Amino acid sequence: MSAIRLRGVSKSFDGRTVFGGIDLDIAAGQFVSIIGPSGSGKSTLLRIMAGLEPATAGTVEVSGRPAAQARVSKHVAMVPQQPGLLPWRTVEANARLLVDVNRRANGANGANGASSRGTANGRAAAVVELLHEVGLGDALRLYPHQLSGGMQQRVALVRALALGAPLLMLDEPFAALDEITRADMRDLLNRLVEQHCTSADGAGPVTTVLVTHSVGEAVALSDRVVVVSARPARIVSDIVITLPRPRPEDLDDDPAFIALCRTVRHALRLGSAGEQQGGVTE
Repeated sequence: MSAIRLRGVSKSFDGRTVFGGIDLDIAAGQFVSIIGPSGSGKSTLLRIMAGLEPATAGTVEVSGRPAAQARVSKHVAMVPQQPGLLPWRTVEANARLLVDVNRRANGANGANGASSRGTANGRAAAVVELLHEVGLGDALRLYPHQLSGGMQQRVALVRALALGAPLLMLDEPFAALDEITRADMRDLLNRLVEQHCTSADGAGPVTTVLVTHSVGEAVALSDRVVVVSARPARIVSDIVITLPRPRPEDLDDDPAFIALCRTVRHALRLGSAGEQQGGVTE
């Protein structure tokens, strides 16, 4: 069963079609990036998959249930474009926010009889470890205004991972960062996904969907890159990224990486020109 399954998904605003007829299957544990022209509805599509807003038409299933139900069941964690940290909470308290909220909602031992690793208490204990892992061990008692943009986004990433949800959604989380910090965050996310990113129930690797405008970021992070066209958006190419894992930090110099980036850029040009490329490119 697919972790995410879209059939005939369309979205319109005020009678104008943003995208239509989207069919997409994402297997459990895959890292899939969605890339396309500005204004093509990528973030809207991500929000629909996350159960944060409804589709105009079509069906969206997450782990075999409607996306909205999956969100309510805490099966989805989201990293938005802006970190959205609460200014009155410390780094540790912001990173623990979703765990705290769900502890109050579900009781101190977590929901659904989860194992100790998956309980709210267990996840709260793991927050500090994750913060150390992402280089924020010395910043636990600092407040958001004392952090750089890259540090704030690291907190937002830990906050999402600490929930232990089977599905991780990232909406251009590094777009506002400078090039050097963005590259560091890319390498950090790759390492977290490959080594540490498992769901709270221990069922397996988290399924990750990233919206990005960066070709290099999409190729470096993903198992697949889904390219969408300009409005009304369609999927113009679904490109399998054959780079082995773990991905090295000097990936940018790899001829295979460069060739895959070229393939994605070509698909983007086709999409911008309104041409549709069928099938999966390997």
